Amino acid sequence: MHITYLRDLFNLRRTQVIIGILALLMAAQEAQSQGIGYRRKHLEYYDDKPIHYGILFAVPFTRFNIKHSNDFVTKDTAFAIQSPTNAAFRMGFTINAYLNEHFDLRTTPAVSLYERHVKFSYPNGTERTEKRESTWIEVPLLLKYKSVRRVNSRMYMIAGVTLGIETNVKRNRGGGANALDTKSSDFSIDYGIGYEQFFEFFKFAPELRFSHGLTNMLVPGSNSVGNGISRLRTHTVTLYLNFE
Repeated sequence: MHITYLRDLFNLRRTQVIIGILALLMAAQEAQSQGIGYRRKHLEYYDDKPIHYGILFAVPFTRFNIKHSNDFVTKDTAFAIQSPTNAAFRMGFTINAYLNEHFDLRTTPAVSLYERHVKFSYPNGTERTEKRESTWIEVPLLLKYKSVRRVNSRMYMIAGVTLGIETNVKRNRGGGANALDTKSSDFSIDYGIGYEQFFEFFKFAPELRFSHGLTNMLVPGSNSVGNGISRLRTHTVTLYLNFE
């Protein structure tokens, strides 16, 4: 006669309990996965409107691209001329015009507070820094290519040109006769990439944009400060936070 030990009964009961718990977990996981199959689409008819408006906040990182002149070695006493990257601030608004499923026409007029530096290093160990603190009004004209929307998100690329005008020319040029002088307008090529996330009441779009100035910002002067420089062009990388 086979004898059933008490511990075997407990082992059997434990096995049944574990199998039951696993079955419940699998059923719950299946129900949850089926629920994930539907996600609410926010602002479902967003693209049906021809024009959208929004606001933006941005952090530009900017500097000058410096090209040395032929007099850098022969006449300039500095052995190095550099432009370090500095953070700035930008605030503005967005106007976006719908063209078709994949393309939009876009402008983002903004006010930017810049501080660009040109640093001269001399053989005796001394340094001199020319600061260009200025406020600019910038008006881009951009073409936006957007991907197919996936429920509440999509990617996009953007490219175009920007016209910039300095608004505090007198304060910027008040450094005296020995100061480095720059122009009060700029024209640049812009391009970047962004990501759109749709929420219930608004769309949030972080964007990374690159800007390369085409204008030579250097104003030739009668002093010797800019002898070693033949060209100053702006270069900016900007992180945007767009709300539409």
